[in-house]
Amino acid sequence: MGGKGAPVLLAVGLGGCVLSGCATDQEEPVAAAVGAFFAAVERHDGPGACARLLPEAAKSLESGDSSCAQEVLKLDLKGGPLRDVQIWGQEARVRAGDDTVFVSRWGPQWRVAAAGCIPRRDRPYECDVEA
Repeated sequence: MGGKGAPVLLAVGLGGCVLSGCATDQEEPVAAAVGAFFAAVERHDGPGACARLLPEAAKSLESGDSSCAQEVLKLDLKGGPLRDVQIWGQEARVRAGDDTVFVSRWGPQWRVAAAGCIPRRDRPYECDVEA
């Protein structure tokens, strides 16, 4: 997976909320952030998709003369129906179709920290984009 080089790995620490999920009234804004990211990708709006990433995630996609806006559209990010929103403090996970997306609180907003993530048995997630 990934638009360039080796796959990026994401280790997710879930803290003390593994069993309860720590769901709050933040589920809607978390899902909206993920939905807006995939809507931008679907429209082939690279700048719009990158604006919904954490700055570190956007920067991770830059390569030589290629910008985040160019690279994010080269990835196989499909999204899909949003479900299974789980929030742990300032971090969250959302299932979007076959993709798993991780989001983080960025000021008053939620932004995508990692996308195109797939679980791997007894190992960290493998992600196409990661902060």
